[in-house]
Amino acid sequence: MNVFKEFESKIKSAIMALDSVKAYEGELNLSRMTVEPPRDASHGDISTNAAMMLAKPMKSNPRALATEISDALSNDPTIASVSVAGPGFINLTLSDLYWQNLAKQIVEQGEDFGRNQISPARKVNVEYVSANPTGPMHVGHCRGAVVGDALANLLAFAGHEVTKEYYINDAGVQIGVLANSVYLRYCEALGDDIGEIPAGLYPGDYLKPLGKALAEEFGDKLKSMNELERSEIIRPRAIDGMMDMIREDLAALNIRHDVFFSERNLHADNGSPIGSAIADLEAKGFVYKGTLPPPKGQLPDDWEDREQTLFRSTDIGDDLDRALIKSDGSYTYFAADVAYFLDKYNRGFDDTIFVLGADHGGYVKRLEALARAISEGKTHLSVLLCQLVKLYRAGEPVKMSKRSGDFVTLRDVVDEVGSDSVRFMMLYRKSSEPLDFDFAKVTEQSKDNPVFYVQYAHARCHSVFRQAQEAFADADFSQEMLIDSDFSVLKDETELRLIAKLAEYPRVVESAALGHEPHKIAFYLYDLASMLHSHWNLGKDRPELRFINHESAIITKARLGLVYAIASVLRSGLLITGTDAPLEMR
Repeated sequence: MNVFKEFESKIKSAIMALDSVKAYEGELNLSRMTVEPPRDASHGDISTNAAMMLAKPMKSNPRALATEISDALSNDPTIASVSVAGPGFINLTLSDLYWQNLAKQIVEQGEDFGRNQISPARKVNVEYVSANPTGPMHVGHCRGAVVGDALANLLAFAGHEVTKEYYINDAGVQIGVLANSVYLRYCEALGDDIGEIPAGLYPGDYLKPLGKALAEEFGDKLKSMNELERSEIIRPRAIDGMMDMIREDLAALNIRHDVFFSERNLHADNGSPIGSAIADLEAKGFVYKGTLPPPKGQLPDDWEDREQTLFRSTDIGDDLDRALIKSDGSYTYFAADVAYFLDKYNRGFDDTIFVLGADHGGYVKRLEALARAISEGKTHLSVLLCQLVKLYRAGEPVKMSKRSGDFVTLRDVVDEVGSDSVRFMMLYRKSSEPLDFDFAKVTEQSKDNPVFYVQYAHARCHSVFRQAQEAFADADFSQEMLIDSDFSVLKDETELRLIAKLAEYPRVVESAALGHEPHKIAFYLYDLASMLHSHWNLGKDRPELRFINHESAIITKARLGLVYAIASVLRSGLLITGTDAPLEMR
């Protein structure tokens, strides 16, 4: 149940019933009307700009129109008061009975409160991480991994059919470098002195187990083979070994993909899937032979001042056309992207989302153009860019990892502070903004550590139930029993404010899902946790507000219903972020 959509409908009905609106001969556009919580809670529960949106086309005074709308709403029994503020904002204060009834509904729905907010449901593919299988996950991958996974969870909760996908870049030059690096470790495992790792090869110790495994399987046989022969043996084993490591790293972060798509599939049968995808573009009129002007700045490795087969992407929003086939007949990297998107389109996705690092900003327009060309506008593609993460320990930059050779691994971070701290903190800032991650801060047990503060709120809710069971040993405080509570005893302003905060959750879910902004869930959870802790502390000075009233089982039961509702929403939101909801914390 979305309170704001309910009152949006009521406000629209009130507007359409006005004599001045009935007399208006033009067409009213209410698409820009907002119905939301006021910035200042003292102004009420709901605020709308409806009068200001309608005043201009109707050639009416916005405050006068606001007064008309307010008068029409004042007879609604769920509204305690209506007021007009500023240039024509309408502020509604809802009745206590409305909030009390809503508390009952939230208890009934439990963790499903706020679910399936978007209709119709769409089939969505979220591709994230997609790191080259050449080494362990590093902290640069961490933020995109968490944001992508939380976004997929959020979209599924909002009602969509979601596939979590990882694209394995296992067909490029880097795989040859990986094979040569593993071969060097293979020689080392056989007892050879390999000396310093040559420039251009991967230096990390993580390749030693692969080299040892090859030595155990083949002995010294690989040494007698030429590079092509041994590469055919080493490449698939190296990729599989790296992907096993990557899956383990992601699992440590509570991330599990539904699909691992191999780029090698696109190059099967001499690149037949890529050729078919280019033919599809050509049939739609988006392929031609021509040359490209040199790009500004440093020339990319694949730029040629010769006639090539090009994608006419400037016709559909790109900055320049893109090369598909080089002058020597080989496919470009972008050609594989064409085949990959066509594969997604053929799998029936309505929306495809790519979660990429900020250094991939140049890919956005070309991918959007590609989606328009292949799907003819039927599939919506969006790219979510994640800014860099800087690691600190008590304010000092963190040094590089020895295991990786030149970067901090994701596993290093998770092993030190735990998956929950990593996931929640990666979401506690918009992905488009840089993030400073301080190991000391994320392990503090204080209000300044958001993940602790939210998890502690959930644990505190469950501690209330344990205390209530001790105080009323024979009472049944199950969800089924709490639904029948007398919520009319919840009359204090702080109790009603807590219910109003819970009422915001469906709106936050919808807004976060539509905007691809999972950080909004983390922000909301912190605000809800803060209100719970404040109410708890208020009970220290005002015993009559404590959740457990030893003199009244009726009051206790109703307040436990409120606690159950809070715990349900906290757990729901924590599950979206991929973070644990502990029952107790020490």
